[in-house]
Amino acid sequence: MSTDTVVWRRYDLPGHEACRVLPVDTGWRIEGVAVLLCEAQACRLDYLIDCNREWITRSATVTGWIADGAIDVTVTREVTGHWKVNGHVIEDVAGCVDVDLNFSPSTNLLPIRRLGLEIGAMARLTAAWLRFPSFTLEPLEQSYTRLESKRYRYESSGGRFVADLTVDETGLVIDYGNIWSREVTAN
Repeated sequence: MSTDTVVWRRYDLPGHEACRVLPVDTGWRIEGVAVLLCEAQACRLDYLIDCNREWITRSATVTGWIADGAIDVTVTREVTGHWKVNGHVIEDVAGCVDVDLNFSPSTNLLPIRRLGLEIGAMARLTAAWLRFPSFTLEPLEQSYTRLESKRYRYESSGGRFVADLTVDETGLVIDYGNIWSREVTAN
């Protein structure tokens, strides 16, 4: 099993992100670091997502800082489908399967890999959306339509946000609308 790595450049605001996907004995680990400008302040966010073999989220941690404010968020998903943020139950996202990090294209990999859609097929889901920069966990309705072998249409908030995603053979994003684009890859 190999490690997939990527560096993305953000276009709607200054920023870059490095990410890698690692196979582990119990499933998958996605880890990375995003360096962004947030409200005219420097921001660094390190993240680690743990998934089982079926790409179902078990946990996500985000640490780092925005200007002089520290970030330390731990999100866990119980086997029962209940979610917690720093130990506090978040009822609104009960039953969600995927975590979605608002600041990163890395988490699009989770439903793309888990769903395994055929070309022309569409799936609707609700993700546990970790908003940025508030770091609140909220439900976010999403849909993925597989347009071609390596191209998806992503929609959220009832179609208020739409972006075409180009992915590589593993499902990692190459282009995310006009927001993110891959700069470097090594597989």
